[in-house]
Amino acid sequence: MAKYKQFRDDSMESPRSTPTDVEAPGDRSESNTVENGHKLNSTVLSAQDSEVTTGILLKRFVEHLGFRLFSFFMILVDIIILIIDMSSSEKSEKGYDIAALCFVCFFLLELALRLYAQGPKEFFTKWYNVVDFVVVILSFITTVIYVSIEISGYVKLIVVGRIVRVAGLIRICTEKKNLTRGARLVVSENKRRYQKDGFDLDLVYVTDRIIAMSYPSSGKMSWYRNPIKEVERFFDTKHPDHYRIYNMCSERTYDNTHFHGRIERVLIDDHNVPLLKDGIEFVHSAQEFLADDPQNIVAVHCKGGKGRTGTMICMLLVENRLFESAQASLEYFGNIRTDKTVGSKFQGVETPSQNRYVEYFEEVKENHHGELPEEIPLKVSAIRIYKLTGVGAGTGKDFSCEVFQGHTRVFEMDFGRQMNCQADYRVEADILEVTPINFPVIQGDVKFRFWCLSTSVPRGYEDCPFYFWFHTSFIKNNRLFLQRDVLDNPHKSKTWKVYHEGFAVELLFTPQTRS
Repeated sequence: MAKYKQFRDDSMESPRSTPTDVEAPGDRSESNTVENGHKLNSTVLSAQDSEVTTGILLKRFVEHLGFRLFSFFMILVDIIILIIDMSSSEKSEKGYDIAALCFVCFFLLELALRLYAQGPKEFFTKWYNVVDFVVVILSFITTVIYVSIEISGYVKLIVVGRIVRVAGLIRICTEKKNLTRGARLVVSENKRRYQKDGFDLDLVYVTDRIIAMSYPSSGKMSWYRNPIKEVERFFDTKHPDHYRIYNMCSERTYDNTHFHGRIERVLIDDHNVPLLKDGIEFVHSAQEFLADDPQNIVAVHCKGGKGRTGTMICMLLVENRLFESAQASLEYFGNIRTDKTVGSKFQGVETPSQNRYVEYFEEVKENHHGELPEEIPLKVSAIRIYKLTGVGAGTGKDFSCEVFQGHTRVFEMDFGRQMNCQADYRVEADILEVTPINFPVIQGDVKFRFWCLSTSVPRGYEDCPFYFWFHTSFIKNNRLFLQRDVLDNPHKSKTWKVYHEGFAVELLFTPQTRS
């Protein structure tokens, strides 16, 4: 199996065929397809290398949640000034009128920025933008007249014109379009979005037949994530009767009446891996559906649409031999999911265990004909933790450990209290050696999760210092050695001020007789 590495650079192995742009459904040609009818999304990859234009920067600015909240605040203040001005009997006082002119100039500028950033075609397709346009223009004209001309007969007309601006507040309160768009941009960070044909979704075509997206939400959550009704509209518009949704969340779900019941679910905890058998079954299910009709597509999501989603999609890419290795598939997914014109944060499959399981699937396909290998029973005979100096107490005596087989906890140890183990720290070598007592036989998917009493040890995913998954069928020479960059949580460079170079966990196994 290929050695694991972190996939955060811009390099990517060449696929088996030259990638071509992802085209609209029904616009495919045989000469532009790669193996098994998939086309890679080279459009977004080439777009990443292009310059960020002024229009793109301006659009991000006017759609940013902070700017939308500021505009909302300005409307509120303007209405307050209007109310105070209407109740004032001193017509000679121009202070309120000058303030009103300043506000309406801001609204006119904000409108012009949005019109330029979105373009007239996109801007005027939305009715609430048309209302905004009319309201702001009328308000500007009437306010200028009111401030410039002191004719009492105009007063009622001007007041009516300024009251019209209340419609701007009503639009924001009822439609919430600009505010919710800003909130979704904040939550989705620099994950690539689908912003065409009237849609604005945290969604991307990985190939023309495989889609990655974030969770389809309802209620308050739809303010900042993909609204489920809008996601349904997308699939019913773009791929009517030819799609299937795969929900990878164990922690949440939605009614199966959505998406016409075309939903399958795989239970995966956040920042964790699928059981290997579940990953294999997903690939078989998706492949069967894709083979039924050349127009069929599959969409995969978890909560954020990157870790669990990417793990399963990369298995599917490996199954279709779109790349030479699991590593190349992981790199490709990370590049597709990350919009580098927005930010540099990596939005692909991040945790080492998830990467490891994609590589497991590669070995399943290459060496086991795509079927789950026979599970090998093992016992852990020793646990070694290297380079503990500076990690909590520095001796490992403030650590404890839980062991899971699948989703079931089967064993726990406390190194300081010597619970279910004998723990010895060798100062000269800076190694903690733990000998488990009455360790159970384990097989299949196994998770080790470590806890620490010291508050100086950072906690990350799973609210713990570190954890990792492995499958007993892929243990070589009865040994598993994981350095810090392939341990979940210490793989992040921001933790390396605690986990120094050389920090590692080693498990030694004793083979057991199959029952």
